[in-house]
Amino acid sequence: MSVYEQLKQLIAENRLCALATVVMSSDGTGAHLLVASDGIVQGDIAEPLRGEVIVLAQALMRAEDSQTVDLGGAQVFIEVFAPPPTLVIFGGVHTAAPLSLFAKALGFRVVVVDGRAKFADPARFPHADQVIHAWPQEAIPQLRFDSSTYVTVLTHDPKFDLPAIKLLVTTGARYIGAMGSRQTRKDHFDQLRADGVPDDLLRRVYGPIGLDIGAVTPEEMALAIMAEIVAVRYNREGISLARKEGGSQMAS
Repeated sequence: MSVYEQLKQLIAENRLCALATVVMSSDGTGAHLLVASDGIVQGDIAEPLRGEVIVLAQALMRAEDSQTVDLGGAQVFIEVFAPPPTLVIFGGVHTAAPLSLFAKALGFRVVVVDGRAKFADPARFPHADQVIHAWPQEAIPQLRFDSSTYVTVLTHDPKFDLPAIKLLVTTGARYIGAMGSRQTRKDHFDQLRADGVPDDLLRRVYGPIGLDIGAVTPEEMALAIMAEIVAVRYNREGISLARKEGGSQMAS
């Protein structure tokens, strides 16, 4: 399969990828390299430029940005093909309904996951693209997580939250937010540490979830969560509850 055929397939599958083209070089003008967020690399850009392009393409995919860059005397155009971002909501609780509505209005593909049939009811989430009736350990292997994927864990229930967070922190998801009080987060993270999850992975979790806007109702909490997700997406600072309470993402 050629680079362009592979690119066409990745775009059709809504997979985040980037195509690098050498536009000016002493010996490699016209060479291409296709880089996908899940590790696919195909093309004829040679080392040492190849390695530099891969690293930069991964950074640009994360930023959803295309650039022309100078690398070692070569000018390379890296074009990023970003699918619509995906929000995966674990837990079909009250906040999940307005959260799915707000996310859809902002252009996200929305997936709701719950292991309880009455919560994983598509009728409760008319704005979701997909509603999955499964527990986290069943659903997560079926889903794709990359830097255009944002995840919220909303249940408060350790039998749901703990396996979800344990698996999610090892994925490439751009954002992982967990609902719950500071004490709930501490209790859950203590258990995850005891299960062998290292602190450097737990620090990926935003908790308590959302920006500090004084949210009380499910709709307000959903707004706070989406505001934090948008801030993360565009690398902007927001006053998150996690930073306000502890100066970092991880509750301790």
